[in-house]
Order: sequence, then C-alpha cells, then structure tokens
Amino acid sequence: MYAYIDGKLVFKSAAFVVIDAGGVGYHINISLNTYSRLGNAERCKLHTWLHVKEDGHTLYGFADEGERRLFLHLISVPGIGPNTGRMMLSSITPAEIQNAIISGNVSLIQRIKGIGPKSAQRVILELQDKLRKEGTDTLSPAPLNKTAKDEALSALVMLGFARNAAEKVLDQEINKNGEDLNVEQLIKSALKSL
Repeated sequence: MYAYIDGKLVFKSAAFVVIDAGGVGYHINISLNTYSRLGNAERCKLHTWLHVKEDGHTLYGFADEGERRLFLHLISVPGIGPNTGRMMLSSITPAEIQNAIISGNVSLIQRIKGIGPKSAQRVILELQDKLRKEGTDTLSPAPLNKTAKDEALSALVMLGFARNAAEKVLDQEINKNGEDLNVEQLIKSALKSL
C-alpha cells in the first residue's frame, strides 16, 4: 500500500522512527541495520511495508529496497513473522543473511535470537533457490538511470528466469541487434531464446 515515506525525521530510536510527512506522523518499526544507516539526518526516506492484522496496522521501514525485498522473502517462510524478520535484519546485515541462506550456513542463521535449528533449516530450504536465482546484487540499490537492458533483466528475473541466464541472453540480443532495442523488444527477443 505504501511504497515509501519521505519526510522530516521527528523521533528516532533503535526500534522505531516517527516521520512527519505532509503533517501526518508515521510510526514506523525499523531494524538496527536501518537505524544505523539513518545517521543524524533531518529528513529521511524509508521503503515501507504495511502489515495488516485484525487488531491493527503496523508499518515496517527499511533503509533501501534491497533490505525490504529480503524482509519480504523472510516473512514468506512459514513460522517467520514480521517481528522475527525484523529481528533477523537487526542481528546480522542483510548481505550476511543472504550469503548464509545461499551457502546453506545453518549455524549463522541459528545464532539469531528466536531462530532455532528447524527454523534456520526451513529458511534455507524455502529461500535458497529464490535468492540464488535473483543473484547476490539484489541487495544493492537499483541504479537511478536504468538502461533498457537493466529494465529487461529486472522483468525477466521477476518472471522467474535465472539472472545469469537472462543477462547472457540479453547481451547476445544486444550484440546481435545493437543498442537501439527498447525494453519491450529486448524482452520479446530474450523470451524466444530462454
């Protein structure tokens, strides 16, 4: 529902922030990773996710889109709720979590408070292939000036194709047809080869 909230940072603690955006104060739960990245900024922009329950609505905020994407992967695992996902992102960095899942490092994930051996194994089992497909650079912020190749690659990954294979096919299409293909043409020609 809310992609991000950008405004004046009114209050900041290790657990949550209050952002004044357009005269409305938003109470947003954050991880320690996001807390450390906010620094002493007067204004901030947090990528958000709204958790709706029958007894309330809770906003979760993230320093960048990559952290939010990892959070959404984590909470898609049965038994991992939003608070546990936030605890995971607070215990170790998103890059360490992603690398631990991809490499199958159960012991590192198990060291996180609230995660036992079965939960750690379930997280790895459920997410290992998804995160491998997306590649290790999904946590880095998206470039502001995306090229047609970047947008086509992003679309192909969202469709479920492996990042490496899609990138290889896109490179072949660009080499064959030149740089003047638009995003739609690139995707169509890549889909024929994938």
